Amino acid sequence: MTLVGIGVLIIGIAFAIISIFVARTLNNLAHVLNGVDETVKKLPEQLDGVMNQTAEVLGQSKDTLADVNEKIRTLSPLFYIIGDVGESSRKLTSSLVDMTSSLKKNTSDGRTVVNEENLRGLYGAIAFSYFLTKRKKAMKNALEQTNQQQ
Repeated sequence: MTLVGIGVLIIGIAFAIISIFVARTLNNLAHVLNGVDETVKKLPEQLDGVMNQTAEVLGQSKDTLADVNEKIRTLSPLFYIIGDVGESSRKLTSSLVDMTSSLKKNTSDGRTVVNEENLRGLYGAIAFSYFLTKRKKAMKNALEQTNQQQ
């Protein structure tokens, strides 16, 4: 054999080895493509299931939203009433603030008169006796309630 024959023989063996590796790779690729084919065949069924569940969820969401809207419509008058009560209480509070400020002014005027006339001790004694009377009455009522409970 000549060198050309040996070279052709080596090229033939290398070609055979490469052919075997290419065949194995193509065989593995065929298995992968078969798996992809099975997955693609199952895909429409899975999409149908997902679409059915999505439609069901949308239907339930629509019912829930309708229920919430109905309940809000039912509660709306209550919120209007609460708003009106808040507005009324604000007006009452502002009236009480005005009255309190005028009483404060009148009280300060009275304090000026008391200081000018040196009647501070007399008014203090009257206020202290009034406090003691109220305190005695409150203690008597508490004692009566305790006796009634026993």
